Order: sequence, then structure tokens, then C-alpha cells
Amino acid sequence: MASLRFSVLFLGFCLWVSLISPTQSQSCKSQSFKGNNLYAHCLDLPTLSSYLHFTYDSSNSTLSIAFIASPSKSDGWISWGINPTEQKMAGSRALVGYKDSTGVMTLKTYNISGYSPDAVVKSKLDFDVWDTSAEEQSGVMRLFAKIKVPADLVAKGTVNQVWQVGPSVDDKGVLTIHDLNGANTNAKGSLDLKSGQSTVGGGVDSRTKKKNIHGVLNAVSWGILFPIGIIIARYIRTFESADPAWFYLHVTCQVSAYGLGVAGWATGIKLGSESKGITYSSHRNIGIALFAIATLQIFALFLRPKKDHKFRFYWNLYHHGVGYTILVLGIVNIFKGLHILQPASKWKSAFIVVIAVLGGIALLLELVTWTVILKRRSSKSTKPYDGHNGQRRPQPLTSA
Repeated sequence: MASLRFSVLFLGFCLWVSLISPTQSQSCKSQSFKGNNLYAHCLDLPTLSSYLHFTYDSSNSTLSIAFIASPSKSDGWISWGINPTEQKMAGSRALVGYKDSTGVMTLKTYNISGYSPDAVVKSKLDFDVWDTSAEEQSGVMRLFAKIKVPADLVAKGTVNQVWQVGPSVDDKGVLTIHDLNGANTNAKGSLDLKSGQSTVGGGVDSRTKKKNIHGVLNAVSWGILFPIGIIIARYIRTFESADPAWFYLHVTCQVSAYGLGVAGWATGIKLGSESKGITYSSHRNIGIALFAIATLQIFALFLRPKKDHKFRFYWNLYHHGVGYTILVLGIVNIFKGLHILQPASKWKSAFIVVIAVLGGIALLLELVTWTVILKRRSSKSTKPYDGHNGQRRPQPLTSA
């Protein structure tokens, strides 16, 4: 019964999730400009704490914009642009603001043909841009410009807008690549020139979906199932009534964790091959090491000696040592992945709580296990036995 209760408890942890309310940002309506310059519309853009003010003059197809954001680092850059064909960064024409080598804010135009550094080129755009300027105050940058909207976009009445922030710019105006987390990759949408309404880009793009799948697979595998499997093997086996059920539960958890982990590892390899010039060395190297030693651990099951075999002691040392190594590496790499992906804070908080609860349960069961073991040892040490045949010797009657 005790083992059953513990098993149900562990399975419950696999399904438990915590939610935390997101913080609210300020509104674009509270922002003002020098000279009381006014715009017809303003938008609180959904990511990167960014804001867009704009006016569209249909008589001459002119779009006047003011874009406001903070760079990811103090010497970084901010950008707003139009993509004539798709809702994505590649193919966009962008206005980029940053501090030049003298510390003065400047605004330059860039054509972005892809995602590698050499695909972001400082050059003139294929539509007119004028009255450009940029300013910075208290870490917040502002870009101003007027744009001649291409005729085909005027006919549609909407433009695909993209925006971004990055960490630094070199002396030649080469932009350091921005983060690739959800907030950055979802910085896109459509802008209705007449109504002033904006919609976020159609769902999550395929690359972000792959990142999310990669993260979920590895979090469930190395961060939840694998620790539960270790807890079962270490503590549930203490209860004699749980034998051999604990073994099958342990194997089921670990094999399932390995299967999900392999899928997560393969997804990560695919993401890496699609991200030329972008490398997260420590996250990748730990992932490769984790996959390799976990594979060895799985194959070790087929070489497990019987309990009375002379090599069983050494196999146990290997099996336990490798298991705890996988546990530590898996959790460390999950946190590295969360740092890279930067999901909503509730997901990181939920994972921290799950790990903390599992750790607390493990600590509690450690105390329970040692209590049971010590009681058994004490009970055996007080039982009198006949030294010749191992039978219990009757106790002599003694007077008080």
C-alpha cells in the first residue's frame, strides 16, 4: 500500500503545472514627443517592450513613424522595418538606430536578405525614406522617419511590419545578432494603414515551434521522468511489498525518459543545422555528452549481472554513478536551454517548482528509508540464533 501511494504521488507530479500572471507594460498613449509632434495612431507592440506611433497620408502615400524601444544592451541597436512580401525578418527593409563611435545617435537603412550576419547589409532601400532622425534618453531609443509606401502595398492597405532590438554595433555599422528567443522571433505583424490596427504575425513560426518542442521534450525527459525514475529505484525498493513492481516502474520511467530525450536531442541537432553562424557551445556540448552516456546506461541494462554474481557490485557502482551524472547534467542543460529560449516566466517558474518539490520528496524519503533500514538492522541484531544450525534459540527464563 505504501508503494502504491508513493507511485500515485510521483505520477501526479508529472502532470502538475504552475501559472504566474505576466507583468503589464506602460501604454504608448502616455508617451509624448518634442515640439508636440502628434501622430494619428499609436500601438503597444506585443513583444520587446516596443511602441509604434504613425500617421498615413493617403494623398501622397506617405507613412510617418516614430518607433520606441530599448536595446538589449546599452550599446545596442533598435530597428523597425517593412517586409513587402511576408511576415518575417528575412526580406525586410529596416530602419536601424544606434550610437556611432562618438556616442551620437544615428539612423541608417539596412536590407535584410537572411539571418546570417553577412545578410544584413547597410544600404539604400528600394523605396524613398526621408526626414530620418534618432534620439536616446535614459536607455530608451526613438527612431523617426517618413516612408514612401510602395504602390502595391498601398493597394493592399496593409504592410508587414517587423521590429527588433540587439546588443551591439561595430565601428563599420555591422549589427551583432539579436537573441533568438520567443519575444524576438515573434516581433512581427501586419499594420493596417487606414484604421491604425495591428495584428500579431499568424501564430508561432515553424522555427519557434521546433524550439518549443525541443525544450518540452528535454524538460519532461531529463527534468521530470528521469528524476522520478531515480527516486523510485532508490526509495520504493526499500519496501519489500514493492518488489518487483519498483523495478518495472523504474525501467519504464528511464526508458521513456531516454526515448523523449533522444527525440529532443535530434530536434536540437536539426535546429543547430538550420542556424548557421549561431552556436550555443556549452548547451550543445552538454547535450551531446548527455545523449552519449544515457545511451551507454540503456545498453548497460542488457549486461546486468545477477544479484549473486561477483561483478554485480562493480556494475552497481557504474550504474548509480552514471545515473546521478545524467541527473545533474540534464537539469543543468535544461536551465541553459531556458536561458536561450527565454519563454514566459511562468514556464521557468513551473519547472523550478517541480524540481524543488521532487527534491523535497526525495529528502523526505531519504529520512524514511534510513529509518526503515535502521529498524531492520536493529531487529536482526536482537534476534538470538543458534550458532550451529542458524535456528532461533529459546530464551531462558530469568527471575526479576
